[in-house]
Amino acid sequence: MEGQQSWKPRLSFRNATIVLCLVNVISVLLLLQGFLSSASSRSKISTSQLTSAQLRYIKESEEIRLAMQPLELIKRVKEIQQEAYVEPETVKVKDTKQTAAADLSKRLKDLRSFNDANSLKALEEWRKRKMERARLRQLEKNETLASQA
Repeated sequence: MEGQQSWKPRLSFRNATIVLCLVNVISVLLLLQGFLSSASSRSKISTSQLTSAQLRYIKESEEIRLAMQPLELIKRVKEIQQEAYVEPETVKVKDTKQTAAADLSKRLKDLRSFNDANSLKALEEWRKRKMERARLRQLEKNETLASQA
């Protein structure tokens, strides 16, 4: 039996890890070779390899693409963009003056409402009710503490 076991390959975790790492390294090298060869083959194509028919086709397609551009529309868009950059400055000056005036009038209205006698009376009544509720809560707390003791 010892003779049979000596030539039988032993598979351990260490040997399996080494084999797996070697397979990974080989696959990475093959992938790199494929990527590099495809990149170099793309760069090798030059105008000297293209035929005159292909060059004419490329030139015609470029002319068609340029002819299809909406030049009038592009010019109008540029004009509108330039107008948009000019207008906000005048509008901003007007807006800041209007907002400042609106803010000032709002402050004056708020000040008048605080000085109003009715609002002061309502505020005083609210304070009295709040104080009364706080006093009642304090009495209830004292009663519960006294009953527990």
